[in-house]
Amino acid sequence: MRHSVLDSEKNDNLVKQASLLAIAGVVSRIIGLLYRSPLSEIIGDLGLGYYQSAYAFYTIILLVSSYSIPSAVSKLIAGKLALKEYRNAHRLFVGSMIYALIVGLLASLVLFFGAHFFVEPDAVPVLKIFAPTIFIYSILGVLRGYFQAHRSMSQTSVSQVIEQIVNALVSVGAAALFIKLTMKTMEVPADEPGQILRAVRGAQGSALGTGMGVVSALIFMALVYLVNRKAIVKRADEDPSSNVDSARQIFTSITCVVTPFVLSTAIYNVFAPINNKIFVELYPVWRGVEQVAATSHWGIFSGKAQVISNIPIAFSSAMAAAIIPQVTGFIASKDTESAKVKIDLGVKATMFISIPSAVGIFTFAAPIMLLLFPGTRPNIGLGSHCLMALSVSVVLIALSTLNSSILQSIGKLHTPIINAVLALILQTILTVVLLRFTSLDVFAVAISYTFYAAVMAVLNQIAVRRAIGYKQEMIRTFVLPFVSSLIMSLCSYGIYRLILIKVTDERIALIPAIIVAVPVYFLLLIAFKCIDEKVLRMFPGGKKTVKILKKVHMI
Repeated sequence: MRHSVLDSEKNDNLVKQASLLAIAGVVSRIIGLLYRSPLSEIIGDLGLGYYQSAYAFYTIILLVSSYSIPSAVSKLIAGKLALKEYRNAHRLFVGSMIYALIVGLLASLVLFFGAHFFVEPDAVPVLKIFAPTIFIYSILGVLRGYFQAHRSMSQTSVSQVIEQIVNALVSVGAAALFIKLTMKTMEVPADEPGQILRAVRGAQGSALGTGMGVVSALIFMALVYLVNRKAIVKRADEDPSSNVDSARQIFTSITCVVTPFVLSTAIYNVFAPINNKIFVELYPVWRGVEQVAATSHWGIFSGKAQVISNIPIAFSSAMAAAIIPQVTGFIASKDTESAKVKIDLGVKATMFISIPSAVGIFTFAAPIMLLLFPGTRPNIGLGSHCLMALSVSVVLIALSTLNSSILQSIGKLHTPIINAVLALILQTILTVVLLRFTSLDVFAVAISYTFYAAVMAVLNQIAVRRAIGYKQEMIRTFVLPFVSSLIMSLCSYGIYRLILIKVTDERIALIPAIIVAVPVYFLLLIAFKCIDEKVLRMFPGGKKTVKILKKVHMI
């Protein structure tokens, strides 16, 4: 464990480090999906709507206070490690922890005592359950960022899985327990006030699961740090560098780097609470829709369709986290060409995953929704259409997320903020227009989200090119993976339809179709020479894969 932290040279494989985080992210999201199904059965779409309303504003306060801390700490410390200033790196870690404790505490207090300003009255008790989680996460974020700065992603990966497992278990258990204790039965009341009370109590139990998951991850990361602490402190004490930053310099650096990260991430994700406010509170007034119905539809969009579309985005988020310390290190060392090589590899690897995921989600939107949320069948038209619209955003969000991290790594900290503000303004205008003058309902929000992602992707891509002179290769990065994805989709959909001749359940037919899709797409990438032997070896299990492909003369 100690070597994984201190020996950066052993952790410089960008794809493998990103893959570790991506696998953890995908596993976490799958766990999240698996528990969402029984959870939605317990608390219903109304309870899920209250949960998502509270979660949206919990998320924005978390983003403003703590969510960007891992990336910011990773950038700060990676720059010092690249210059071998180990004492300053450790001082930055300590300073970041103090900063996080203060900001996290203030943010938790604001969310708890100001809950009624953020959400509708029925969701206030849910939001108050979320509040303490922000303080806990702020500490967790510093620890994760410290290890990521050393290009070691395994600690963060394991902590993410632990967090989601505990979250799932507590969320489902506490939701049922809270309902049982309050209502004395699990049956849904016939009267509306009873339905609302039951939904609120269930959402509170689910919110408690989020907090307990973060606590469990913090305990794990704290233990990892304690195991390595002796070696970390020793390296800092033996640092021969004469350059020692003062406390003022440390906190100035933290503030100057964390603030743009926070603003960029907050604006990047403020879409949810803004559109939640527009759809749940203003849309019913504009179109004469009952607020309970609007809240239920928001639960379908945000708690189901968006949760599914976020699964493949895990790889782009992981790549973004992995690329920050590596590109930062190269920029600090004045090695721009190596930074461009890492950027090129990062974009290609992200598109290789995101493009087929988007095509697959679009093709199988309805059966995927039914597989993961069986209770959605009465609203399958609304749910699947939202998911189809969001499928396009998978590629766009992946690209914009990665390029935001690249811009931050090369010192263009304010550019993603400007781009995000512009995209947010445009998408908000589009959301209002669609909801006021069309009958698209929550499908309008899915369209505006995809539009928002497109604006961000284009602006960030242009900014990266201007900032570092990086020219994106198009054919093997975008065109051929898309063609491969279309062929993959046709093959898998053909198998899906053939199986449906014998069976009537779409969920049963979906599994073998997905199983066939993966190797078909992978072999097409190799046939089109999108992936060569060098790139293959960078993936987990790549060496064994190369041996097998050479035996069958594929490479």
